[in-house]
Amino acid sequence: MVGASRVGRRELVGGAVAATVGTLAGCRRVRPGDVESSTAMAAVRHLAGVVGPRPGTTPAYFRAAEWVDAQLDRLGWQVERQRFAVPGGFSWVAPVDAGDSVNVIAHRGDLRPGVPWLAIGAHLDTVPRSPGAEDNASGIGVLLTVARAVTWRRTRLPVVLIAFGAEEPRGPTDDDHHYGSRAYVDRLTAGQRRSLRGMVSMDRVGVGDAVVIGSPEDGDPLRDQLVAAAERVGAPYVVESGQRSSDHWSFVRDGLPGVRLGSTPYAAYHDDSDVVSVVNRDQLERTARVVVSWIR
Repeated sequence: MVGASRVGRRELVGGAVAATVGTLAGCRRVRPGDVESSTAMAAVRHLAGVVGPRPGTTPAYFRAAEWVDAQLDRLGWQVERQRFAVPGGFSWVAPVDAGDSVNVIAHRGDLRPGVPWLAIGAHLDTVPRSPGAEDNASGIGVLLTVARAVTWRRTRLPVVLIAFGAEEPRGPTDDDHHYGSRAYVDRLTAGQRRSLRGMVSMDRVGVGDAVVIGSPEDGDPLRDQLVAAAERVGAPYVVESGQRSSDHWSFVRDGLPGVRLGSTPYAAYHDDSDVVSVVNRDQLERTARVVVSWIR
């Protein structure tokens, strides 16, 4: 009976994926107006107000990952975990232990080898002692908002959503942070690398009144795409160069296209005062609308 139950489950999942792909082909294109900022605020309240500080190898982090996994699963996305090892170190104000962390990865069953695709990511972890409402429950909130808006809607290319683990620094060098996104990039196949058309990292996207669009270098074509997306939805924006301080850098340093949304300075950065009241719901909605404008 156990074996039969497992086979039945596999068949059910496979059928659900096929049904999803078939249904998506017949539904309308997603629109920025499909965004519901209440989804983002609910995520900020849960992650910062209930889970709290969640360095990437802690039990609190794994509770947060379970919660994000469940939200995506309820929205009909196909979800998997990607486990990777993280060294110990010193993260901002306190030491952090070595251990495993996970990326939570979601798609809708519409990925095909060789077909162009888009990636949208946000890191789920925090530094020690910080509830991380802005850094980075805000990014995860927008990730889930986009997931909800896209459910049963078409996008111009298949989309993969990633909640990254262990982004926060564990030392002073370029190789001492962004562990989850580096693990994700390292495990991409040659074909997946060739067909990736762009990765957007949403990191600290709930403060300010303009969407910051950042890239490591000037003249970035992907950054230009996000600027055009912001202009289409009438969102105020700021363009930033020299931006390497988020998970997009793991892609760019490996020759893949990536940009960051977010990084407006705020007083509660990496502090125990980074609580829900820091986050601006309107800014979350602006960011989500820009992302949906880009993927539609």
